[in-house]
Amino acid sequence: MDYEIVIPVLISFAISAILGPIVIPFLKRLKVGQTERKELESHLKKNGTPTMGGLMILASIIITSLFYVKDYPRIIPILFMTVGFGVIGFLDDYLKVVLRRSDGLLPWQKMILQFIVTTVFAVYMVRYSGIELTMLIPFSGGKYLNIGWLAIPLLYFAVIGTVNGVNFTDGVDGLVSSVTIMVATFFSVVAIGTNAGIAPITCAVAGALLGFLLFNVYPASVFMGDTGSLALGGFVVATAYMLQMPLYILIVGLIYLAEVISVMVQVTYFKYTKKKQVLESGFSEWLRSIIILSLVDGQRRELSQCLQS
Repeated sequence: MDYEIVIPVLISFAISAILGPIVIPFLKRLKVGQTERKELESHLKKNGTPTMGGLMILASIIITSLFYVKDYPRIIPILFMTVGFGVIGFLDDYLKVVLRRSDGLLPWQKMILQFIVTTVFAVYMVRYSGIELTMLIPFSGGKYLNIGWLAIPLLYFAVIGTVNGVNFTDGVDGLVSSVTIMVATFFSVVAIGTNAGIAPITCAVAGALLGFLLFNVYPASVFMGDTGSLALGGFVVATAYMLQMPLYILIVGLIYLAEVISVMVQVTYFKYTKKKQVLESGFSEWLRSIIILSLVDGQRRELSQCLQS
């Protein structure tokens, strides 16, 4: 058990930590910088900070997983979703920050690519995984919910919603790494306790994010960009389905959900009022800050400034 838990974390952490001093200067030479909107004055200091640091996270997860994929074949669909959505994020980042196409992938292009990756995963789950799409009901004492054929459209909704929720959570604050460490740790505990055969990749994600945080704590030297946030979204939802726990995303991914709701409210409010914000501070930012403040000392000053903005 020690081998299954500790070694993937250490390998992934070491790879991420080693890649930092190599990848970050390279991104700086490419001038792959973060650009903040002028109205977010408290975040203007982040202009020019390299993004696409998600490459470090992806590389760490992939390399670590390769050591275990032979003995733990169930990590393959999770790795596919992580890499698949990571590639979509990379294309979006590359178009925006390297080719200077401000919109990156157009919304319809991004949605089509996300549907393709989701469809491959759905086909695998239904035909090849041997895992039913019944869902463990939280706090039910082991009871499962079976909704029949509706499980398929629900899978699409869960995947697209979770992936973009994680992407929104990254937002202008770049705090999704801290949040997802908690989620990866939770799934690691469950995977080990149930002998699900996916613990190496869940532990690898936790290790990769810990290594990334060495360079992402205040003041951040790099941000993960869509490359990292979309990849992490794919990891979260794929892991939840492999454990038959998609309903738990509503609990362990509460901040993701709050972020999506916040964005929907803000966009709707702006559409009808033409004003920038519903409140001085959005609910998701408040909730996220309260949780992270208790866990990550290095980001307290930045989060305090975020709440004041």
